[in-house]
Amino acid sequence: MTGIVYVRGDATAPQGKGVKLIAHVCNDLGGWGKGFVLAVSRRWPGPEAEYRRWHRERSGNDFGLGAAQFVQVGPFLWVANMVGQRGMRTGSKGVPVRYEAIDRALAAVGDKALELGASVHMPRIGCGLAGGRWSRVEPLIAERLTARGVEVTVYDHGD
Repeated sequence: MTGIVYVRGDATAPQGKGVKLIAHVCNDLGGWGKGFVLAVSRRWPGPEAEYRRWHRERSGNDFGLGAAQFVQVGPFLWVANMVGQRGMRTGSKGVPVRYEAIDRALAAVGDKALELGASVHMPRIGCGLAGGRWSRVEPLIAERLTARGVEVTVYDHGD
C-alpha cells in the first residue's frame, strides 16, 4: 500500500478541500510546449512564465536537474515545476527522465507541502514524454511524500 490515491480526471482541476499543490516534471532546456505543461498553461500563465524566467536567469539561481520551483496560482493552489528530465526525447536517443532528479525535486515538494499543509496532486509524472516507468516513480512518491504524511492524488486522464 503506497498511500497514493488514483483517480480519473484532470490534475489541473484537483479534487478535495484545503491547500493543493500540483506537481509536474519539466525538462532542463527551458522548453515548455508539449505534454502536461500545455494543460497547466491553459489554466494559468504564471507557471510557464516563472519557469521560463527561472531558466533564463539560471546562472544566478538553483535551476537544474532536481530543482523545484513553486508558483502560487490561487489562494489555496500552487504549481510545482520540477526539473526531472534531461533534454527532450528525439529519435532513438533514449529517455530523458532522470529518476534521481525527480527524487530530489519530490523531497522539496514534500517540504513545501508540509509547510503549506497541502495535499499533492499530479499526473503520472515522468511517464509521458519523459519516457519513464511508473514502477520506478511510484516508490519515490511513496518515500518522499506519503511516508511523510503528505496526501497524494494521481490523476489518470480520461473521460
